[in-house]
Amino acid sequence: MRIVDAHCHIYPDKIAAKAVESVGRFYGLEMRGEGSVTNLLASQKQAGITASLVHSVALRAGNVQSINDFIAEQARLHPSLIGFATMHQDFEDVEAEVERCVALGLKGFKLHPDSQGVDADDPRLMRLYGIIEGRLPLILHCGDYRWDNSHPRRIKEILHSFPRLVLNAAHFGGWSLYDLAVEYLEDENCFMDLSSASVYLGPRRTTELIRLYGADRILFGSDYPMWSPAEEVERFMGNDLSDAEREQICWHNAERFIGEKIEG
Repeated sequence: MRIVDAHCHIYPDKIAAKAVESVGRFYGLEMRGEGSVTNLLASQKQAGITASLVHSVALRAGNVQSINDFIAEQARLHPSLIGFATMHQDFEDVEAEVERCVALGLKGFKLHPDSQGVDADDPRLMRLYGIIEGRLPLILHCGDYRWDNSHPRRIKEILHSFPRLVLNAAHFGGWSLYDLAVEYLEDENCFMDLSSASVYLGPRRTTELIRLYGADRILFGSDYPMWSPAEEVERFMGNDLSDAEREQICWHNAERFIGEKIEG
């Protein structure tokens, strides 16, 4: 079966070790991957993954363009990588950068409000959503009991403000806030990936949430380098799902999310 990993972080070789160490400290985790493109490609092969959506997070406005250039270049060099751009709330010419990212071949945007220190529904980010609504999809980190930046209620507000925005509310709509995510997002029009969620929820609750939201809304994701793609594939296959549901989650939903066929 073809598998798309809808949630992977990559970094340039010269900063990969430092970036991975920083993310590990942020979450108090021992990271499984190295964060480099070479390591991700090897992990893909080991896991039997056909393609991966790759991105990185701009912690400063001055890093936006260099990160987007890096992601676009890696996607150009490696056909199995599908690049998503970053943005920062203090970046000045958002519209121009969106146009530049489209020209670079990037397929959407990824934001991490918690690590970027901004509310997901901050007016500065709402401006971005308005520009890409109906045009480019968005992966949005959602949920964390330690902060309020990406609370599910903010995601609901975004979805109601921009009804044509194609949104992946990552981590089942609210990492560590899974029941709140159900309360706010059960009936909303958005995708959700299960990255960094099923490892905590276990197979029974993961399957329950997939069925509650509907398999047509769920994307497989590993959250590399936080977790091993091979282990996450194995974990996913342990859920009590039909072959048709697995095919949706691992492949077809990703094509619907980015709006184009994924070869492999």
